[in-house]
Amino acid sequence: MAIYEEKPHKISQLEVEQMHETEAAINELEGQRVFGSQHYEFWLISIIALAWSLFQLYIVIEPTNSTISRSIHLSFGIVLAFLIYPMMRKPYFLQKIRWFGYTFAAIGLATASYVAVFYNEISLRPGDYTTTDIVIAVIGVIILLEAGRRVLGFVLSFIAIIFLAYDFLGPYMPELIIHKGASLNKLAGHMFLTTEGIFGVPLGVSAGFVFLFVLFGSLLDKAGAGEYFINLAFSLLGKYRGGSAKASVIASGFAGIISGSSIANTVTTGTFTIPLMKRTGFRAEQAAAVEVSASSNGQLMPPVMGAAAFIIAEFLGMAYTDVVVTAFIPAFVSYFGLFYIVHLESLKLGLVGMNKEDIPPKLKTFMQGAHYLIPIFFLLYTLMVLRESAASAAFNAIMLLMLLMVVQHPFRAFLAKEKITKDILLSGFVDILAGMISGAKNMVPIAIATAIAGIIVGSITLTGLGQVLLEVVETLSNGNIFAILILAAIISLILGMGLPTTANYIVMASLTAPVILTLAADNGYLIPAIAAHLFVFYFGILADVTPPVGLAAYAAAGIAKADPIKVGIQGFKYDIRTAILPFMFFFNSELLLISGVDPLNPANPAGWIWITNPIDIAVIFITAFIGMMAFSCFTQGYFITKTPVIERLIFLAVVPFMFLPKVMQAYLHLPSHYISYGIGISVIVAIYIIQKAREKTQAVVV
Repeated sequence: MAIYEEKPHKISQLEVEQMHETEAAINELEGQRVFGSQHYEFWLISIIALAWSLFQLYIVIEPTNSTISRSIHLSFGIVLAFLIYPMMRKPYFLQKIRWFGYTFAAIGLATASYVAVFYNEISLRPGDYTTTDIVIAVIGVIILLEAGRRVLGFVLSFIAIIFLAYDFLGPYMPELIIHKGASLNKLAGHMFLTTEGIFGVPLGVSAGFVFLFVLFGSLLDKAGAGEYFINLAFSLLGKYRGGSAKASVIASGFAGIISGSSIANTVTTGTFTIPLMKRTGFRAEQAAAVEVSASSNGQLMPPVMGAAAFIIAEFLGMAYTDVVVTAFIPAFVSYFGLFYIVHLESLKLGLVGMNKEDIPPKLKTFMQGAHYLIPIFFLLYTLMVLRESAASAAFNAIMLLMLLMVVQHPFRAFLAKEKITKDILLSGFVDILAGMISGAKNMVPIAIATAIAGIIVGSITLTGLGQVLLEVVETLSNGNIFAILILAAIISLILGMGLPTTANYIVMASLTAPVILTLAADNGYLIPAIAAHLFVFYFGILADVTPPVGLAAYAAAGIAKADPIKVGIQGFKYDIRTAILPFMFFFNSELLLISGVDPLNPANPAGWIWITNPIDIAVIFITAFIGMMAFSCFTQGYFITKTPVIERLIFLAVVPFMFLPKVMQAYLHLPSHYISYGIGISVIVAIYIIQKAREKTQAVVV
């Protein structure tokens, strides 16, 4: 049966069942309770989720104090966390919300909203906390940690507890990390009653920008854009060698706009793509690994980048659009690299394209969902050209998308010359409500993660831990910049095995990014701050597929009926290409479209020298992609034909010539960095000629 079906105005019962199965699979993997519409819990959760979405839209129209909005934002997140996520994943807790679930939700609401309700009183007596303040703060932190355990697993809450213990027990720490410590009053007040801890920058970004983009993605999905992007990818690429896998890569890239979750991305697109990849000749673990790699890398894709783009902008005081621009080339080079790896795998397996009956027609497919592209391009236009704020641009795009959702079903019925019934007229409004509810549910992990990550950020500001870590890393690395970067990469991978990507980035950006920048400067490397921040962000994403924990690998393995450990290992092999990119743009900031920095303040975006010449940008992108192709040939052991060890090593040697031309120019004393490009391309051409000749010889022998 073909994936593509001409979409009528009404959704078929089969499609409804497929959507419910997909949603149930995501919920099961993320440990959520699932209630049918016949249960009152379904309506309670839906009403609260809808109210949250309406509140977030309201504060764009009628801005309110940021601290108050953060408090209300977290209140909604905590309440939904206790209603949706059970205490344990056992039938007793999954079947219904128990009395203690409602109790925790009520306590969470009371503590999280305390800052909003008593904002004026607290602000008039800064630091002069009452007994009630401290009690509320202590209970609030405990409740938040329990919500984090339910929603995100134990790791992030455990890390936060370690930091709190470090803050409190400072005088009893080993000499290397000793500090004067903080009293219970000071610690509780700092973490809960100021904007230095839980209600700090990460939660502010979640409340101010991220929710709107998640809501936009959810509405796009409910409108039907997810299925449209999958069909479009298959229509464009299905006929080519390994077309189903190539379509999976492109579809997952599109889905990155809709979903900031690698698990949701994997399940949504993988339901269609993994069986087709298996049918066209990919082994089960290969098919699952391709989907995992493509889905996890969806978080690299501008403009959303799994919510990290907004937090990077806030941490560095950058315009959000500047973050998107700097992330553009590495993200697309990574994606095209995976596309090329799939091509090499298809060559090795001798695959052909999909069956013609499984491929949707190009023009028809494009036209049937072209209207989904309008709000996306409108969002990008308002962000990149009009330079509107992220919140304003997202809000306007949401309003436009809602309008399209209301008119699309009646318009399709009109074109089909069908009677426009009441159900058809109301279906768009139903989709909007479903999208707003789903968007709020999707925000729960992000809101909780950013709040708990605020505890870690608050610990650093309270104790000066950053300086301590600087000394520790400098001691371990002996000041070697490569050792520093490898340490940071390993820490990011380890933390990422138990943390969601956004929380992982916040922790690493607070702890190790400043260390990298300081030690790099001490070693004579003047780099823009965003290079260090993107470095830790990339390795946090890689943790989603790193065995033995990568949940996205488990999700894909379930669909493919494969061993999740084998899927994780295979996916990590595919994703090694992404691991080299942070090292490359660290030593070559031109990959981030930055040609230089202000030596007095490398963190200041105003002091960066941007690359704006289209020809220069094209050269950087094309040569980086060629470098990624060479690295892929090295890892896959294949180019035109099977590549022997010597040729694989030559491909590896080509990589720095393409990614680090100015470094190679200085090292080899070349008159121009363009000669570095020429050497790399010449070597690849030479290997091409050698392998073509070998292929002809093998054909004659056969």
